[in-house]
Amino acid sequence: MRDESDLTGQLLIAMPDIGDPRFERSVILICEHSAEGTMGLILNKPSSDVSFHDLAEQLELGTPEAAQQVNFGGPVEMGRGFVLHSSEYVSGRSSHLVLEGLRLSTSLDVLEDMVTGTGPSAALLMLGYAGWGAGQLEAEILANGWLSGPADAAFVLSGGGEEMWSAALKRLGVNPLLLSATAGRA
Repeated sequence: MRDESDLTGQLLIAMPDIGDPRFERSVILICEHSAEGTMGLILNKPSSDVSFHDLAEQLELGTPEAAQQVNFGGPVEMGRGFVLHSSEYVSGRSSHLVLEGLRLSTSLDVLEDMVTGTGPSAALLMLGYAGWGAGQLEAEILANGWLSGPADAAFVLSGGGEEMWSAALKRLGVNPLLLSATAGRA
């Protein structure tokens, strides 16, 4: 049975008044959540600065067989790479099950396999991550900065993009047009 206070494997959806342009209209998958802090990856912010081809060349991995979008995973350690991928692929070095059907790999071997076409059948490549200290995310949720809800591998791997924010809200039964940029308390 899932611990309701554990946000691992959940989506965070930025509210209109999030107050930080890096997170505006963001959908984040929480990859780890504990009393010590939280780590997540932004799913819907494509990077305009880096291509998979350039990244593979820089890392001397060869020329990729297929194009792959590189995303802004968050503002922390933006030189560090993360691959969220379908769970049929398991990295030989570093692979962590985030939720059913979805793994997170952080080692170079997944990129090597993606370059040669032997990697996961579906993947999102991110540079950087979103991180919160102990209790920080919970305080932001209580301050109406985020909504949280369930995630599934198909939604996470659907490709993201700008429409993902609205789609994530609709999955929770929330009409994005009815959200106010100002919060209140009863």
